[in-house]
Amino acid sequence: MSCSLLEFCRLQELKTVRDFLFLSQKSESVEEKNQAAENELSWDSSDWEATWDSGENKEDAATSATTVEEETTGQRAPWLQDCVVSLSPCSDLLVVAREQKAVFLSAKWRTDDSGREEMTLAVSWTGTLSSDEGECVSSSICIPLASQKRSSTGRPDWTCVVVGFTSGHVRFYTESGVLLLAQLLHEDPVLRLKCRTYEIPRHPGVTEQHEELSILYPAALVTIDGFSLFQSLRACRNQVARATAAGSDVIQPPPLAYKKWALQDMDTIVDHSSVGIMTLCVFDQMKNASILGGFNASVKGSPPAMSQYVTVGGGPYTGFYYAVEGSSQPLLSHVALAVASKLTSALFSAASGWLGWNRHKNEEEAVQKQKPKVEPATPLGIRFGLPDSRRHGESVCLSPCNTLAGVTDDFGRVTLLDLARGIAIRMWKGYRDAQLGWLQVPEERGDREFSPSASLPRRHALFLVIYAPRRGILEVWGMQQGPRVGAFTVGKHCRLLYAGYRLMGVNSVTSKGWQLHTQQVCLLDTTTGALRTVNIPFHLALSDKKSERAKDMHLIKRLTTILRSREVEPDILESEAKSVLLDIKHPAIKKQALESLLSNKNAPVSCLINVTSALSDTLKQQDPEEVDAALLQLCSSQLKLLQLYTDIQELHSGADREACAENDSLKGIEDELSRVGPALQRYAHLTARPSVSFAQDSPDSPMPAQAFISQMECTEDEGLRVNRGSEAQWNHLGNFLFWGCLCGKSPPQKVCDTLQQAGISPQQLLSLLLSVWLQREKEVLQKPEEAVRNLHTLLIGISDMKGAVEESWDLQSISPWWQQVRCTCIQSHNAAAALLAAFVAHRAAKASITSRGDSKFQSEWEAVSLELEQWVVCVHQLEDVLVLQTLLLMPPPQGAAGGAAAQCSIKTLLEGGTGGIADSVSKWVFRHDLAPERLKAILQMKEEQEADERSEQRAREEGKEEKKETTKEEADRTAELLVAVCQRFPHSLSPDLLFAHCCWEYVVQWNKDPEEDRYFWLAVEHLKLVSSPHIQLGISAMMWSTFIVKRFSAAAFLMEKVGKAPKDRLFRRDVGMGDKAVTSFLGCCVQLLQILMEADSAVEEVPPPELSVEEAWCGAEGPASLAELALEQRGVHFPLVQHHCLLASLLHAGMTFSLKVKPLSLFDSKGKNAFFRDLTTIQLMPSGDMDPGLVSLRQEFLLRVLTAWVQAIEDPSSSAPGTNSTALPSQGPTADWWPSLCLELGSLMQVNPDILRRHLVCELYNQGLDLRAEEVMLEVEDKDVLGSQLLVLTGQRLSYSLLHSQSQTQAAMELLARLPPTLCTWLKAMDPGELRSPLIPLSQTSRLVGRLVEILPENHAQYSLALHLLEAVDALTTED
Repeated sequence: MSCSLLEFCRLQELKTVRDFLFLSQKSESVEEKNQAAENELSWDSSDWEATWDSGENKEDAATSATTVEEETTGQRAPWLQDCVVSLSPCSDLLVVAREQKAVFLSAKWRTDDSGREEMTLAVSWTGTLSSDEGECVSSSICIPLASQKRSSTGRPDWTCVVVGFTSGHVRFYTESGVLLLAQLLHEDPVLRLKCRTYEIPRHPGVTEQHEELSILYPAALVTIDGFSLFQSLRACRNQVARATAAGSDVIQPPPLAYKKWALQDMDTIVDHSSVGIMTLCVFDQMKNASILGGFNASVKGSPPAMSQYVTVGGGPYTGFYYAVEGSSQPLLSHVALAVASKLTSALFSAASGWLGWNRHKNEEEAVQKQKPKVEPATPLGIRFGLPDSRRHGESVCLSPCNTLAGVTDDFGRVTLLDLARGIAIRMWKGYRDAQLGWLQVPEERGDREFSPSASLPRRHALFLVIYAPRRGILEVWGMQQGPRVGAFTVGKHCRLLYAGYRLMGVNSVTSKGWQLHTQQVCLLDTTTGALRTVNIPFHLALSDKKSERAKDMHLIKRLTTILRSREVEPDILESEAKSVLLDIKHPAIKKQALESLLSNKNAPVSCLINVTSALSDTLKQQDPEEVDAALLQLCSSQLKLLQLYTDIQELHSGADREACAENDSLKGIEDELSRVGPALQRYAHLTARPSVSFAQDSPDSPMPAQAFISQMECTEDEGLRVNRGSEAQWNHLGNFLFWGCLCGKSPPQKVCDTLQQAGISPQQLLSLLLSVWLQREKEVLQKPEEAVRNLHTLLIGISDMKGAVEESWDLQSISPWWQQVRCTCIQSHNAAAALLAAFVAHRAAKASITSRGDSKFQSEWEAVSLELEQWVVCVHQLEDVLVLQTLLLMPPPQGAAGGAAAQCSIKTLLEGGTGGIADSVSKWVFRHDLAPERLKAILQMKEEQEADERSEQRAREEGKEEKKETTKEEADRTAELLVAVCQRFPHSLSPDLLFAHCCWEYVVQWNKDPEEDRYFWLAVEHLKLVSSPHIQLGISAMMWSTFIVKRFSAAAFLMEKVGKAPKDRLFRRDVGMGDKAVTSFLGCCVQLLQILMEADSAVEEVPPPELSVEEAWCGAEGPASLAELALEQRGVHFPLVQHHCLLASLLHAGMTFSLKVKPLSLFDSKGKNAFFRDLTTIQLMPSGDMDPGLVSLRQEFLLRVLTAWVQAIEDPSSSAPGTNSTALPSQGPTADWWPSLCLELGSLMQVNPDILRRHLVCELYNQGLDLRAEEVMLEVEDKDVLGSQLLVLTGQRLSYSLLHSQSQTQAAMELLARLPPTLCTWLKAMDPGELRSPLIPLSQTSRLVGRLVEILPENHAQYSLALHLLEAVDALTTED
């Protein structure tokens, strides 16, 4: 609550501004230095300079550059002091001018590094202002002009920059530097420009002041009427806008109305202030008349209105001038439109014919050189002054209320003038070169409420701001004889910018409801570019002796200091706080002090109670009418809360405990506990795992009184209400109130009685009790029987309170009280604690209903109630949730996907729809990475168990629980838990639904990370296990359209574009996964489409399954389940699926064997158009005989696939193809199904399968795999062609062993000599290089030749050759 300096804006690009304004000086100084250097070193030094070390040269250059920079910065550290600076009162435009140049900086918002929005002033325009030779800028101001629109809220429409020159010209510019108009009203240099704008009169008797612009010359003063200036500026701006758009006729703006006074009887004038119009009172009028006119002077009836001007300078030091209204007629100047000037002629060349401006150039120059007519000034004599022959005034600054002015002089004094009386009323010394500003601060609205003069208008305090640059200090002084209320060390290179006016063009009608956003005083730091404003609270203007508020503020500051220090003794703290609170007079501040004491964490409870009691007693002793009712109410309510806090604390710490009533039998609950005992133990074992938490967040941490008070508030009916804050605060309060009772350490009945007497509603107490019970689940499960008994006692105690269970409750309707308990249990994620709470509440509700029924019916009939039915359902649901949550808490094995265990409650399961339960379990299956076959085995185990008798099943479960933990047992326990869950949810977790959800979960996870190709493969494997073709069909179709088709089409188009298996980088860019993952993905696509076709074929034979839900879970509301969506899917078009499957197989083969292929080019236009369409639509498919060219392309591709496969099965490197072999065991390039796939594709693509078989036989023989080749040979139909092909292959083998082998034997040479010449020539013509495996045992070749002779008919042309070969091989075999 003291003075402060607030930075609200910062100048950007200060260096740019300096460089622009001082550019000529900088370049001149650098040139002079260079010239001097050249003169000194004029001899020729080229020979030795060339060999000089280049490094040193660079170093010198860098040093010299730094020196220049330092000089330009250092020589002009306060460079802004040499410039003319003016800031708009709205702080959105700053003008810096020097000589002929100027820079305009406009406001912009930007985000700083911390993400905070801040305002900056950035350069928006730079340029040269003057147009006449030799003239320089001498003064400038920025005048914001108000908007004339009705929707305006007080922001300026635009800002006009007014600049005065040494030539006497005054020119007006827009924010973008466009000249609007120029005036020469006097031929002396302009000394000062000042402006006065409209202010709403604060008091009825104050004269309303007119707006005006005043221009001071050395011996003259010109005042321009504000309304006339406003209209002219608007007209000129509109004219410029039209000229820019190159269009309409010129509209002559209205002439400027101004008055011009020749100020007499003063030697030198350097500054002025136009005070405005004033009227004298009758006494002053008579006094003046008698002084001026003597004893016989006549006095006019009404005092005349006068304009008052104050000037400062020398001889006299301050002068007061009065111009009687009407003594001088206003002069009218012709407005010289700026559009005629040379500066902006380029802008308006389009409008060159407007005012006869298209004259001859010489004529134009002559007209411009001809100066406009300057009107003579009206003499105005000085009325009086403050004579001081040696003192010379330097500046005068008028206060906002126009009654005071501050004057600085060359003696380093600041003088305060009373303008109405014309006297100096105060003087400060030691302020050489001071800069002044004024601050007018309105009284805060809150202060008026307690003031006796609340009905009067708001008061305003006036402060004088003095900046002393020699001392680098900024001071704030209260007016008129007030003390210094603030002082800041700000540095010696600042500028104090005080406008003294607001928006021009405002009047009493338009300004209603406006919020004028103007700064009164700004301090510009020229070194950092920071703009700061002074913030002064109103109460500092009140004198120290009389201001109770100032004293109160001092006291509250003292109290704050005491509370902050942690080393104060409690006794000292209590006495100090008590004395401060009793000394404070102002009720609002007393309340603030009490609240700060009550919220302090270091103050002990006893201190708080004693201080609040003392304050309350003091208030009660005072006159009731003088006491602030709100403060008294606060004291009594806080005392009540503190008393409740201490009472409960004593009950928890007290040694007396209530003996539990033995007759309070919990037999029903004990039976239930023994029934769910094993499930609770399993759950407790899984939740008891260690976890990290912070000590201050521990529920056992003590609750301070301050936290207790902050959560409670007193109601009007003297009750208490708990304010629901954060979950942690709510639980902390519940712990404080009830945990002692639940542990058995505190008497529950006494605690309930204390809370009931305090007036807290039973509903809030019930909510707090249940929140602490659910939060402390781990502790509850350690001793469940004891905790349940204590909870039952507390619940009965709270239920018996007044206002808990309604008296008018009808037994056949649902009770809101028990419904609140049920809602809390339904929403809780702590399944075990919620189940125990439900047992207790069920029993309590049953007892309550029974007692009410007995009193109502007086008979042996048992009361049947809708309430109890709800409880039965709720308990059943909670038992289901407990078993499910136990399964979900099971930690995943090492290396599994992992992730946080899912939390479930009745509410989340019901909101998840009918498929919510299966969805939770499928996520668990994914986390545990349970293999599809393993899941299938577990589900079969469940069916077997269901076949057994219940009693045997229970015995088996108990036996299992006693085993020791081993890895195998972990797996058994997992299976056992999953079976238990499936038994609780026989419909929701039927095998088909579970497999469908697992399939969907895996494909969703694969879509998140497509590199994990194993997930997609597992999704397909789960899908295969779904027995219902209807569900299988729907899931496959949804998977295809949602996740697969987009990536599949991208892969196909990419392979078509590249013409071969693309590189990893291209796949990652277009498909979003690497090349290995794409290969696996395409294989899975083939399987998915095959499943889709099989399911589509089987749908007609099997009726669709009926989906049902367990009776307890019929109330599920949420999205449709996956199975429902699957059954809603439309049937697919089988030929279209087959068409896609064909493409997928081709893509998969191309990628697996890295073959060159353009897959889409293997289809005609119909086939291409049908791809990637919705599988449910009927498309125009290829039919009839295919183009032979396409068939040959297809055949060539399939032959290459077969060749690649044969090479792969013998190639050891590809037998273990990295990820593929581990993830997808049956999908490598060595898989045995590739030949059959090629034959199947051949039949679909109109390729002769016999050609494929023959090719395969030849390739297998070529590879040396004779046995495999013989198997395939049995299926070949055209044996003749095959015989010819194999004959060549046999010849190549023999040729190699006889002619090309390294170990040629003599026997072989002799055999070669004995062979028939035709055979010998034929063998020599063979090229064994085509054989991939030439080293084949002779026995195999012999067997092959035998087959050849069998295959070839006797009339075949090469039959004799085959016989010769047979003889040769037999001869070789016998010799070997």
